[in-house]
Amino acid sequence: MTDEWNAEVAERVLAACRANHLMIATAESCTGGLVAAALTDIAGASDVVDRGFVTYSDAAKTAMLDVPESILARDGAVSAATAEAMAQGALANSAAHIAVAITGIAGPGGGSAEKPVGLVHLFAAARDGRKVHREKHYGDIGRGAVRMRSVAEALAMLELLASGAHI
Repeated sequence: MTDEWNAEVAERVLAACRANHLMIATAESCTGGLVAAALTDIAGASDVVDRGFVTYSDAAKTAMLDVPESILARDGAVSAATAEAMAQGALANSAAHIAVAITGIAGPGGGSAEKPVGLVHLFAAARDGRKVHREKHYGDIGRGAVRMRSVAEALAMLELLASGAHI
């Protein structure tokens, strides 16, 4: 999954959003804004991309995306529940119609037996109630590779929602 591939998918996402009059928000932790960057690398993206939230710390997830502290305490930052709360928070705190959230352990450290390096939760949500979750186990393939594969997956999820697919 190259940068060229991500650019092609990002262009398709933007085109689908334009065709369906949709705006996008991103909520990113382990990718640190790379999804928003992939979208905004394309000239004219400002008519589709509303905003991106980089919420690396738990405090930022709570302050910027309204992720409940109870979810973080119960499930941890790297969990399906946190990813969903991040996506819903991005929708609630933006003018976007669709949002994608990413939280994971890119490595090289920080993993555990329960949550190993390479574990990433992605969650995409639409204001109309459609939503999709992906749990990825990329393994300890290197920080950059985990992040780039996560960007590719997030763009694919946005394309699915932007196209109007019923999930």
